[in-house]
Amino acid sequence: MSDSPAIEISGLRHAYKSHVAVSNVTFTVGQKSIHGFVGPNGAGKTTTLKVLATLLAPQTGKVHVFGQDIVRDRNLVRRRIGYMPDHFSMYRQMTVFEYLDFFGAAYGLNQKQRDQTIGDVLALTDMAGRRNDYIQGLSRGMQQRVSLARVLVHDPDLLLLDEPASGLDPRARIELMEILQELRSLGKTIFISSHILSELATLCDSVTILDRGQVKYTGAMRGLISATEGDITGYILTLATEHTGLLQTLSALPGVTAAKQMEAGEFRYSVQFDKTRIGPNAVLHAALSVEAQIVAFQEDVKHLNDAFMDLTDPGVRT
Repeated sequence: MSDSPAIEISGLRHAYKSHVAVSNVTFTVGQKSIHGFVGPNGAGKTTTLKVLATLLAPQTGKVHVFGQDIVRDRNLVRRRIGYMPDHFSMYRQMTVFEYLDFFGAAYGLNQKQRDQTIGDVLALTDMAGRRNDYIQGLSRGMQQRVSLARVLVHDPDLLLLDEPASGLDPRARIELMEILQELRSLGKTIFISSHILSELATLCDSVTILDRGQVKYTGAMRGLISATEGDITGYILTLATEHTGLLQTLSALPGVTAAKQMEAGEFRYSVQFDKTRIGPNAVLHAALSVEAQIVAFQEDVKHLNDAFMDLTDPGVRT
C-alpha cells in the first residue's frame, strides 16, 4: 500500500441543476484511521460519499483514493473501497449466506475463497449463528450487520459508511462502534458520515464538518474546540457523593472560567478552563486535594456539540 492519504479531496464541487450540493470542498484522510464526516441533514455529505464511491463524477476538483484518481482509475478505486449507503436495499428472500455469496461471486472470488471470506466477515460482525436465516426475518440492527459484512466481502482498504447507526437502538449502536474499532485495528481506513457529532466523539481520530456544502472544520477531533472557543476546554467530574466545597475549590483555580453542578441532586460537575493556563491534571489534583470521591473525569462531549453548533448555521437546508 502506498504512503498516499486514504482520501485526498481538493476543490470538489457538485451541483444538481441550480442547487450546489458541495462547493470547494477540500480535506484529506490519513490511512488506518477513523474519520468522521459530520454535518446537518442536507449539508452535502451523501453527495461527497457518492463521489468517493465513484457513483458521481466530480464536476470540478480532484479526488484521489490511496493516490489513485477516482475518474481515471475508477475500476482500481472500486476494488479498494466498500460503500454502505444510508438507505440500503437487500435481497430479502435470500439467506445471509446466499446474499454474501452472491456479492463475493460478483467480485470474482472462487467458491473456496467465498466460503473462507464469508465465515470471517460473519464472525467479525457476530452473525455466524444467523448465516442460514432469511434476511427478511432479521431486525434492523442485524440487517445493518449483514450490510456491513457485504461491504467487507472483497476485503477493501477503505470503508465509506453513510449514517451506519441510523435507526439502531443504543445497544446496537455501541456494538457497531466496537466492530468499527476492530476493523481499524485490522488496518482498515473508515470514513463514517453522521449528523450527530457526539456519537463519533470517542470513536474518530479526526473529523470534517460540512455545512451548506462547505467545509467548516477539518482536523483532529481534539482541535475542534479550539476552532470555535480558542483555548477554552471543558471536562465533567462525576462523584460518588455530593461535595459542598468542590465548586468553590475549582472556581478558585487560576485559569478556570466556569464551574457548576450540572443537575440539582446529581453528583456531576462541569468545569471549563483555559488550557494555556491550567491542564486537566491540575483540575483533577485540586478535586482530590479536598477529598472528593471521584468516579469519573472525562472531556465534556456536550462541549463538542456546542462547538458543532457554533460552526454550523441554523435553518432548514435546501
